[in-house]
Amino acid sequence: MFKDRKPISTIHGADPRKLSEVVKRLATEADSDGPGGIGETSTANSAWLGAASPKGYYDVTDQIDVRGLDLLNSDSNLGDARTLFNRSKPFALAGGRVNTDLDGNERRIDWVESDTDEQLMLYIPFQSTLRVHTLQITSLPPKDLDQEGGDAVMRPKTLHLYTNRAHVLGFEEAEDLAATQTIVLQPQDWDGGTGTVKVELRFVKFQKVSSLVLFVSDGHGEGERVRIDRVRIIGEKGEKRELGRLEKIGDEPGE
Repeated sequence: MFKDRKPISTIHGADPRKLSEVVKRLATEADSDGPGGIGETSTANSAWLGAASPKGYYDVTDQIDVRGLDLLNSDSNLGDARTLFNRSKPFALAGGRVNTDLDGNERRIDWVESDTDEQLMLYIPFQSTLRVHTLQITSLPPKDLDQEGGDAVMRPKTLHLYTNRAHVLGFEEAEDLAATQTIVLQPQDWDGGTGTVKVELRFVKFQKVSSLVLFVSDGHGEGERVRIDRVRIIGEKGEKRELGRLEKIGDEPGE
């Protein structure tokens, strides 16, 4: 048996009893949700994850070109696009501990909400071409949804993903384009402990990804605001690209 790539137990021969004991012990450790478990960072240098990564794939969020991030229709009094990729646990889950942003500044408001309606448009460029397997999206609306001003804050419901765009899409432009993939999330998809949903993608369509556009077109409920606390990209790293020379990749030559 291996844990964190280190051998922790060895069983010689066919011994179902010993195997069962080891498996039960490992299951107990996983359920304890301590350091290295779900909802925690595995090392001091690791980013917080709200869910386990699929076997064989890794958190590649560090491949984002943060200078090129763009976010449309977000409330300017709250977080910005960089907030979504903060390496720390969301403040709403941090038990009162103060988080820091990407520049090391203390920040208690470490989430994003839409502004004039429930739609958000997020542009994510990468430093290298990636194979993207899964998105992890964390959303932690207050349990008391009656906010100041009467606006109910919702989790995202319908997601539209577009690959290899040279810049962020306008809302009307996105509605006129065929998405690489559209996902409709259900309330039960969200983890009750971490507020995270695992969005598994059609892997064959996300093999050479130099940028992603995430369009949240609506939320769960009747409110006017959608909240996102964290986004994580799970997949495999590819070749480094020359920043500043991102080009759209179409289905036909010249597109």
